[in-house]
Amino acid sequence: MSPHKKKIGEFLEKTAQTVLETEFGVFDFMVYRELSSGKEHIALRKAWNDAVPLVRVHSECATGDLFASTFCDCGRQLHGSLEMLHREGGVLIYLRQEGRGLGLTQKILAYELQREGMDTVEANLSLGRGADERDYQLAVDILRDLDISSLRLLTNNPKKLEALAAHGFDCQQVPLQVVLTTERGKKYMRTKRDKMGHSVLD
Repeated sequence: MSPHKKKIGEFLEKTAQTVLETEFGVFDFMVYRELSSGKEHIALRKAWNDAVPLVRVHSECATGDLFASTFCDCGRQLHGSLEMLHREGGVLIYLRQEGRGLGLTQKILAYELQREGMDTVEANLSLGRGADERDYQLAVDILRDLDISSLRLLTNNPKKLEALAAHGFDCQQVPLQVVLTTERGKKYMRTKRDKMGHSVLD
């Protein structure tokens, strides 16, 4: 049995931990397994001096994180967060909830609808899904496991801030601004601002 394995709350168990060297710096790398689905989620941590650590709760985005899509800002936010965490310390939580919780197949179907002219919200709704189906309970459990109760949250999404605050965390928002230059990317960012309330640069 892994020496790091332990149950975290009702929904997770911590299964492994190591030190990972990256181009952004050196981080503690921890794996958490979701008990109901078997999905494995990640936390990267670097020690911080400030009493209130930076935290990024990042949802998986294969197209942006892995393949550098110019359509969304996800990969840029991920890498920008790691750069900030390397400088200041803190935690990045990587949740396996692709496509705002829809899954990869539904996300790619929504992408095709967007190629035909819909925006990201219209596409999700046309598939019979919600505009954003993500859940942050697992992030709550991971933060508690890491003994974090106050944090500076790297996000442009007010609902993410509200979700953590509702669980008793003392949260300050730190915007994580990205500018997309393609027309499709610009439309995506405007939709996030106008229909989802995200703080987005013009």
